Amino acid sequence: MDTIAPARDLIDRLAALGDENRLRMLALLEKSELTVSELVSVLQLPQSTVSRHLKVLADEDWIRWRQDGTSRHYRLTRLEGEAAELWRVSRRAIAGSPWLEEDAERARSVLAARRRRSQEFFSEAAGGWDTLRVELFGRHVEPAGLLGLLREEWTLGDLGAGTGAFTETVAPFVSRVIAVDRSPEMLDAARGRLAGHGNVEVREGELETLPIESETLDVALLLLVLHYVVEPGRVLAEAARTLRPGGRLVIVDMRRHGREEYRETMGHLWLGFEEEELREWTTDAGLAGYRHVGLAPDPEAAGPLLFVGTAERSHDQTRRPDGRRGDDPEA
Repeated sequence: MDTIAPARDLIDRLAALGDENRLRMLALLEKSELTVSELVSVLQLPQSTVSRHLKVLADEDWIRWRQDGTSRHYRLTRLEGEAAELWRVSRRAIAGSPWLEEDAERARSVLAARRRRSQEFFSEAAGGWDTLRVELFGRHVEPAGLLGLLREEWTLGDLGAGTGAFTETVAPFVSRVIAVDRSPEMLDAARGRLAGHGNVEVREGELETLPIESETLDVALLLLVLHYVVEPGRVLAEAARTLRPGGRLVIVDMRRHGREEYRETMGHLWLGFEEEELREWTTDAGLAGYRHVGLAPDPEAAGPLLFVGTAERSHDQTRRPDGRRGDDPEA
């Protein structure tokens, strides 16, 4: 019985190829994914006939399908071994068939009509497209895509993590997150929020003396916290100490502004920053390649304009325990 079953499977698969219309379908579905109605249009056959042939092909694993709403989209299965060889032989046998190019031309027309429907929608929706996307997916869908640039083996430091909102967002994308904040109240909220994330460590500490071992982080993030510290340069040097060679520092903060009331109402120590200040501080911290990019303003945001600053810990740089570079002349 063990030797008969494989032979029967082969015969059944061969039998499925013994019909010209099924061969036409396979030739089409090798190149494009098509619905039943599209196959009806291309093959000029009744829908019941197309559906019957599709069932035979699906039962013998020649095609696969995916559900999209109320429609099924069919495509040739990823063929291997004997099945792949059978299809190669069959495809060579039908290469000169007169219907082959006619079917291909009709299929191109059907797919062009599908593209036109999509283009017509975007032409009509262009004026309100941004609003529609926000209604459907929220304002953060584009930045969320950038999280995919993070490598899953990385360790990220959320420095000044507050209640852990960003840590919660980034934790699924990396191996480990170390969230640091000085406020016990903030950390209590963060621990509650992050309780379900086993790869997150919440630590209490100052940004000037981070409770993180040297050369631990692949990314050190300072998200809207630098304007609260007395000595930003010292904080950046401490963040640089925690970076591995090749690691990156990322700063998101306010551009220089004149809203003096923020000192009293929100405890800000710095009214934003200039690019040259950040460039000087990161260079002093031993980081290279500082890049400064202003963020486009959110029309619903009432605060100052923001920027993103990035710099890198060079691969050939060594550091002493006190944070100085090994090539520092004063070391």
